[in-house]
Amino acid sequence: MKPKTAEYYMDLAIKKAHQGVKKGQTPFGACVVKKGKVVALAHNIVWKTTDITAHAEITAIRRACRTLKTIDLRGCVIYSTCEPCPMCFSACHWARISKVVYGAAIKDAKHFGFHELTISCQKMKQSGRSPVKLEKGFLYKENLELFRFWSRQKGKKTY
Repeated sequence: MKPKTAEYYMDLAIKKAHQGVKKGQTPFGACVVKKGKVVALAHNIVWKTTDITAHAEITAIRRACRTLKTIDLRGCVIYSTCEPCPMCFSACHWARISKVVYGAAIKDAKHFGFHELTISCQKMKQSGRSPVKLEKGFLYKENLELFRFWSRQKGKKTY
């Protein structure tokens, strides 16, 4: 079997986010991978659960911890369709996720009307001396298209 690529995992996150948008959710998806295996895949479920913390990354981290039966996600990479907000980056740090790969930036989410704190992951990483590696702008155009797709939906809601 051919090894999967980073593009493959990000594409899974993008597809999951599309599913969420079609269900009335927001344009965010995340995929947690360990040793080439997907351990969790999630889209944002804030509106479905009426839980403001149910961001895609948080939901994926919760599922990964349950699947792996640990809160230590060392060796895992999370692929996120958008730069994690401060809450989500903190969760990645606390879970000891090794690397965060993201597409769109926080400023993009803010541009589409989301109530974002514009503190970048890079700034949080530096200020907190976090060992989490960051890769930004991965498949940027494809991830930005999620926001455009979402913006065309009737009844869309931000938070």
